[in-house]
Amino acid sequence: MPMTDLVRVYVPATVPMLAALRAAGQLGEGPVEAHAVTPALREWYAEGDEEELEYVAFTRAAQGALRLLRHDPAAPRRRVVVSADVPTTALVREDVELGSSTVRLPQALSLKEVAAIHVDSADASEQVAAAADAIEEALAGDPDAQFTVDGAEDHELEWYAVSELDDLA
Repeated sequence: MPMTDLVRVYVPATVPMLAALRAAGQLGEGPVEAHAVTPALREWYAEGDEEELEYVAFTRAAQGALRLLRHDPAAPRRRVVVSADVPTTALVREDVELGSSTVRLPQALSLKEVAAIHVDSADASEQVAAAADAIEEALAGDPDAQFTVDGAEDHELEWYAVSELDDLA
């Protein structure tokens, strides 16, 4: 069987979504929005090395987690990003805007594909709550809202192995 090329994707999530991942063995129903190093991102950040490009995609997934939090007031105020390795052939690139890192997975993300889980520490929850409330305005160009979102982005997400999913969910 030939080896399939894998690409690292970053999927925005919430703590309740981690519980669903643990229970169902998959994240989402599909299609699932994710972020990755795309040709459009490479072209936009031509001077960036692979690590910098991965960081941009990861950061955008963390912003996506803020949007999910804004629409789920019951979720704990912690950003979650699920890193996964999926076959290159499974990705759908719909957004061809220069600099875009957005990709879609046509079906749910399988637990077997998950490489790591990244979650804010509890001490970030106040800034994350404020950022979730301001994310849409920040994306629309409001500088005060962007300052609030930047406050959350000052917190690095903590890395967890997939085996720690039970403790996180």
